[in-house]
Amino acid sequence: VQLQASGGGLVQAGGSLRLSCVASGAIWSTFTANDWGWYRQAPGNQRELVATITNNGRITYVDSVKGRFTISVNNSKKTVYLQMSSLKPEDTGVYYCNAYRGGSFVYDWGQGTQVTVSS
Repeated sequence: VQLQASGGGLVQAGGSLRLSCVASGAIWSTFTANDWGWYRQAPGNQRELVATITNNGRITYVDSVKGRFTISVNNSKKTVYLQMSSLKPEDTGVYYCNAYRGGSFVYDWGQGTQVTVSS
């Protein structure tokens, strides 16, 4: 399975982006059984969790993005989305998605997608 993230770019503060992450090669039953998360890594920082969605639809966000980001899943497309609005310069980083189960990541990390927010 390859995790193919896209939708990043350069945007001014206050702008919006919609990220997509396709689990290419995933079996549908496995995809839908997973819990999913979006993560980001800013330059010089460790990768951090941004948002999660469980296989039964429970959603959590890190405090810094609550009210601005929305995570969702389209099972038929085997795709995870992250709608980001009211973007801030501190949202800048490479964004990745991955599935997790039993406290471990399920897949190898993909290339991610770069988000740059200018002030």
